[in-house]
Amino acid sequence: MKFLASLDLDFAIVALSSLFSIINPISTAPIFVAMTEGGIDRKRTAWRTSIAAGVTLAIFAAAGGAIFSFFGITVPAFQIAGGILFTLISIQTLINGKEEVPEDGAQGGDPSIVPLGIPMIAGPGAISTVMVLVGQAQDAFRIFALAVAIFVNIVLTLWVLLASPWIVRRMGETGQRIVSKIMGLITLVIGIQFVINGGSTVIIDILKAAK
Repeated sequence: MKFLASLDLDFAIVALSSLFSIINPISTAPIFVAMTEGGIDRKRTAWRTSIAAGVTLAIFAAAGGAIFSFFGITVPAFQIAGGILFTLISIQTLINGKEEVPEDGAQGGDPSIVPLGIPMIAGPGAISTVMVLVGQAQDAFRIFALAVAIFVNIVLTLWVLLASPWIVRRMGETGQRIVSKIMGLITLVIGIQFVINGGSTVIIDILKAAK
């Protein structure tokens, strides 16, 4: 019983930390500031961005099991695919230091839903993270832990966006790059671990079938 409780607690920690690392709201702060210049209501935009991202992640969390069943996708397959995606995103972050403002998003208009909410916050990496975690959520506690992890990360993202002008001023260019590289390294480790977990399950299944 204690072992199962420990596993559930580990899942909750991984869900919270992996989502925060891949969403990386601190790196989004300078992009948010740049895209909300010129009279755009930053408070309203921050709320709309966070809600759009939260709804997107919640939809994929709720429909994750159905998507797996419909397409015949196994959890190990998604772990491997998600892990590879995390690894590629992390390597890009570690090389570039931070994301740049998308050219089409810097041309004006309301950027709250696209591209800030989707795909900058609820992007392929975050969606893949949620899908992998859904595949591992085998009991009520883990499902609840995943829901809390999504909610907490969206609240943290909202807070960072609201405070983004202050954060950008305080951190400066060097601070932003350091945070991006740290988050990229954490995400890289999580991605590799997902690949190891998925690959180990596949190898074990192959060995069992070969007996």
